[in-house]
Amino acid sequence: MSVRALVVDPSVPATAVRLAEVPGPEPEPGQVLVDVTHVSLNYGDLNDARSGRVPVGAVLGSDAAGVVVRAADDGTGPAVGTRVVALTSGAFAERIALDTDALAEVPESLDPARAVALPVAGVAALRSLRAAGLGPGKRVLITGASGGVGRFAVQLAARAGARVIASVGSEARGRGLRELGADEVVTGLRGLDGPVDIVIDGVGGPQLVEAWNLLAPGGSLQSVGWTSGEPAVLPPYATVGPAKSLTSFVIEGNAGADLATLAELAAEGSLTVEIGWQGSWEHFAEAAQALRGRRVAGKAVLEIAGTPPR
Repeated sequence: MSVRALVVDPSVPATAVRLAEVPGPEPEPGQVLVDVTHVSLNYGDLNDARSGRVPVGAVLGSDAAGVVVRAADDGTGPAVGTRVVALTSGAFAERIALDTDALAEVPESLDPARAVALPVAGVAALRSLRAAGLGPGKRVLITGASGGVGRFAVQLAARAGARVIASVGSEARGRGLRELGADEVVTGLRGLDGPVDIVIDGVGGPQLVEAWNLLAPGGSLQSVGWTSGEPAVLPPYATVGPAKSLTSFVIEGNAGADLATLAELAAEGSLTVEIGWQGSWEHFAEAAQALRGRRVAGKAVLEIAGTPPR
């Protein structure tokens, strides 16, 4: 049986992505089959479609939510009918096979359209803050704070008792961040005095260099994204001095346990999930354009249905 999916096709203008028929998944013993109802689009997905990291003809995406239609043959994982959210490669398809430790059950009170916003952005925020040594009283700078990772990082850092500085590209992009827990909201890094203990950087380029210069001895800069597309050039001796670290970041290993934590926080209202664009996956190009144009505050969610965008 074939299923529809969003696949990489460099011949498609602007997005390099199209809807196509692909072979249906064949689950391994430790996998469940899931009928997907929602997927979430990340900035990295758009880059993957053009960079060659996802091969031509392969299914794009990492964030999916849906319903289990076949349980794992080895007896692990959720039962048929369970609503789940998952972080997996090739997520943008009507039906997918999932490792049971790559998913989490969606609590009854959590809308799947909000659950699906959690995997890449939420796990990246949670793990990068953890790796940087988040704790009470830490001064945390989050760049690109109006995006998906940034908005989750602001909330998680504030929840841990840190002092949170949210950096955005414009005053308009900073709206709502104080309500999420930011103590300061700045445009770029203008007027910001160091030192800071932690930087979660999603912008890269010259701003990464500025953030590095603000980092306190013993501090950690986690590079989680590079939306600027610009090079970062460190001046001579910028890395000579008291020890501090710049660490590249990628989500590794199965994310089921962290997804369960995030889903519970979202369900109880302790983690706000903001959706800036929502509509049918048939309007993928519109969602991609809005995301690239930085017109999405929070996440872009695609429904596996023919509903108009809103």
